[in-house]
Amino acid sequence: MDNSQSLTYLLTAISQVGFPIVLTGYLLIRFEKKLEILTESILKLTEVINKKMSGDINEKRAI
Repeated sequence: MDNSQSLTYLLTAISQVGFPIVLTGYLLIRFEKKLEILTESILKLTEVINKKMSGDINEKRAI
């Protein structure tokens, strides 16, 4: 296949399944943002747990 046939095939495929492609792209962008927020929350939670655990260890040593 040459470039013009490849382009024609690609355009035909997009025209046949264009809506699912657009919808999938939109959802992937939305999920990416939510995953970034979730990742930040998990990192903050990890920090809080580590601080709590180190505080518990220091309290046990003091006893």
